[in-house]
Amino acid sequence: MEIILYKVIRKVKWFYRIFLSWIFSHGLESAGHRPYFGKDTVILGMKNIIVGDNFIMNDRSHVKAVERNGLERFNPKIRIGNNVIINYDCHISAIQLVEIGNNVLFASRVYISDHNHGTTSFQDMKLPPVLRPVVSKGPVIIGDNVWIGEGAVILANVTVGDNSIIAANAVVTKDVPAFSVAAGVPARIIKSVIY
Repeated sequence: MEIILYKVIRKVKWFYRIFLSWIFSHGLESAGHRPYFGKDTVILGMKNIIVGDNFIMNDRSHVKAVERNGLERFNPKIRIGNNVIINYDCHISAIQLVEIGNNVLFASRVYISDHNHGTTSFQDMKLPPVLRPVVSKGPVIIGDNVWIGEGAVILANVTVGDNSIIAANAVVTKDVPAFSVAAGVPARIIKSVIY
């Protein structure tokens, strides 16, 4: 009896996730073939998000195209290519542009944002963080075939070149050339493959 009950529960969960994925994909600006969204995922600003074919976003991940913060208004865009897998507990947020190429693989707990609360000016730092203006230094562009390791952070105004690797727990604040490995806090290039 327990085996039958277990199989029924698995089937119900599978149908729920298929239904959830259908709902999400129809709210996005554009969604490719067979997108999958895990449980407890959060998607904000859906009309500003494009995902390609075979997109997978696992449980508890957040993708946010932030259109407003208090009185501030933004025109965000998040573009995600084909065959992208976002693992558990990842967070992608944009007020300007975050673009992710094809065949990109995210480990868990990856954070990508093109903005932050305020600057390091004396005036901004006097304010509580929640009251500071949201600002972007520039877009985040991630090329094709990039592997982003566990707990990595990619901040504003960064381009990660094709076929690169971002090591676990790296904090990327500067561009990473194609065919490179970046690691550390702040991240630096530890290996480049000549092509």
